[in-house]
Amino acid sequence: MEYKYHIFAPYRVCPLGAHVDHQHGIVTGFAIDKGVDLWFTPSDDGHVHLESLTFEGTVDFNLAQASQVKEHHWGDYARGAKYALRKRFTLKYGIEGVVKGSLPVGGLSSSAAVLIAYVMAFAKANDIDLTPMEVVKIASEAEREYIGLNNGILDQSCIALGRKDGLLFLDCDSDEYRVIRRNPDMPDFEIGIFFSGLTRSLVGSDYNLRVFECKTAAWNMLAYRDQPLRPFDRTFLRDIPKSVFDETREVMPKRFARRAEHFYSEYRRVRQGVTAWESGNLQLFGRLCFDSCESSIHNYECGSPELIAIYDIMRTLPGVYGGRFSGAGFKGACMALVDPEYKKDIEAELTRRYLERFPEYEKTFRVYFVKPDDGARFIK
Repeated sequence: MEYKYHIFAPYRVCPLGAHVDHQHGIVTGFAIDKGVDLWFTPSDDGHVHLESLTFEGTVDFNLAQASQVKEHHWGDYARGAKYALRKRFTLKYGIEGVVKGSLPVGGLSSSAAVLIAYVMAFAKANDIDLTPMEVVKIASEAEREYIGLNNGILDQSCIALGRKDGLLFLDCDSDEYRVIRRNPDMPDFEIGIFFSGLTRSLVGSDYNLRVFECKTAAWNMLAYRDQPLRPFDRTFLRDIPKSVFDETREVMPKRFARRAEHFYSEYRRVRQGVTAWESGNLQLFGRLCFDSCESSIHNYECGSPELIAIYDIMRTLPGVYGGRFSGAGFKGACMALVDPEYKKDIEAELTRRYLERFPEYEKTFRVYFVKPDDGARFIK
């Protein structure tokens, strides 16, 4: 079938700013040149019919009707986009389309990419003009309120706002952002994606638990300082100065102190990383990525044995500037900034050493190399 429109929504990686967007921290990110393609034609009524080249089955529902219980099926993301849009707009026209993902791996925010594609498609079909940040907010709301993942706006922002020639720097408190162009003196790099072979679902992982632990750490600090507690959904570590954490860290439960330590140290690393990027110092930027992953392991306490093994191996490989878990760090993949001249050696050595330890993933372990790309867009 010939479709009228084609949307490409890229996957994303976050080199610095891990696990802090939901606490209104500061983050960095790239959109990459692999992602989700959605081909569609607006329908004459509110009916939505979707097929997938990646998953089995079809999806059928009506945009004019309220979304009911989730079906725990890939169509939930289309229904989630409808749910968030209907809170703001009247939707009269559906779409008939087909969707395809280009990398079958976790840790690249494929769910956020497909949500953004659906938001853009439903808006196009109904003549709704949205700014990129409005797309970000609507897609993020769909994931939080309908899908059930208590995320911030990092994933959606990288996917919608990324540019191939720069690093996205986003303040998740004010929503202010800028794309920092590559310094001409910066050496060339590509992005390695090292998929452990172990898939994951964030809704079923400890992702939401970590969000609650961060908020509880903030509550602890407010309570020890005899400050009024805010409603839990409006409690964020970003609102509490680090000096308060320094005063209270020894008296709060260690679990919560570690979560807060990650937040404040990651805030510092992002600031340092932005300066390194602006000056073209990719070596320092990479070391900060490694430091971020160390904190993710020891303070945020995420990372499966498989991911930690990949991280430990890639730290030792020539040509790897730096890297960390990609995404939330529960199963999934690792990402690294690499010198393109070393790609073959990196792939060969990483594959050999990883499969020596985890031979059960011989058929599912994958290495990909990608490049930064522009954000979600209509393809002409």
